[in-house]
Amino acid sequence: MTYLLDSNVLIEGRKGYYDFAICPGFWEWIETRHAAGAVLSVEKVRDEIGEGHDALVTWAARQPASFFAPVDAATQAAFGAVTHWAIHQHYQARAVGEFLQKADFFLVAHALAHSLTLVTHEREAATPSRIKIPNACRGPGISFTNPFQMLRNEGARFILP
Repeated sequence: MTYLLDSNVLIEGRKGYYDFAICPGFWEWIETRHAAGAVLSVEKVRDEIGEGHDALVTWAARQPASFFAPVDAATQAAFGAVTHWAIHQHYQARAVGEFLQKADFFLVAHALAHSLTLVTHEREAATPSRIKIPNACRGPGISFTNPFQMLRNEGARFILP
């Protein structure tokens, strides 16, 4: 199984329980699993991480180009299906417009195009004012999970030396 990481997995991890100073093993695990072809994200997530001198920005800059996948032909082809799904739901036009401009749209399309499991902290919610990643995954039948379940599924263990 290959996992596609939402920006909130990285950002919330860095701000909390997987802070680089507290749990460097989490970040090493991500790098190791990426090298094995099992974890990646998309360029739009790197853009959301931003620029500056924060530890996450530094970490992201050190990752190989393959970690933050660019939009490829298969993902472009999936844009139409994801857009069609979004506009034919109960969401407000503003919510659809915001979704189509954020990394979430690119993540969902990339996951659909490449049969990946999307990993996010978001939870499904029936809110017409915002499209949540799990809702957008469920529509076209994309697999999704949260980071804790991903770590359990993969047997990740962060053990003190």
